[in-house]
Amino acid sequence: MSADVLGRWVPDHPEDVAAVFAEADFPWWIAGGYAIELAVGRELREHGDLDVLVLRRDQARVRDLLANWDLYVADPPGQGELRPWRPGGVLQPPLHDIWCRRTPKAPWSVQLMLDEAEGTQWVSRRTPEIRLPIDRLGRTSKRGIPYLAPEVQLFYKAKATRDKDETDFEAVLPLLDASARAWLADAINVTAPNHPWLRRLLPVSRT
Repeated sequence: MSADVLGRWVPDHPEDVAAVFAEADFPWWIAGGYAIELAVGRELREHGDLDVLVLRRDQARVRDLLANWDLYVADPPGQGELRPWRPGGVLQPPLHDIWCRRTPKAPWSVQLMLDEAEGTQWVSRRTPEIRLPIDRLGRTSKRGIPYLAPEVQLFYKAKATRDKDETDFEAVLPLLDASARAWLADAINVTAPNHPWLRRLLPVSRT
């Protein structure tokens, strides 16, 4: 999506989002590169946006929480087109990407991502056979900010790795325990069995 056409981004920081979501009565997690930084406890690089993951089933609560914001959904996803997300509007798959700014004249500052769930299980919107208990989907930073588990974030990043994804992988890999590495290796193996990250994950996950 072209920033020239759709407007510029000045991403919030995780602390800003935590303040906005302080009264949320639903689970939410900082995602993307910021999730990796919260996991490692230090800044790694600059960020073009800030992602927040929520479950699709909680979308009405999210819309109410951000009632005073200017919200647009990418429709269709990834094609450079946005339409307003009106109050009461229900977003069905494959719609999952919502751009958020505080006013129509403000820059975009938060990107909401809707993910699927069945009961107590998170379900990957890309590959439904890849799942994880929702209570294992996130972590909490030392400052109390919820963020997406690194192994789940790396699974999303593995689809088409860029330099920044390699930076994130290298930084957080030493922090992944055997269970997290095994889950990530299994998930990547489903979607990209020849992915180069598997060589770094399989020796630990298969011992």
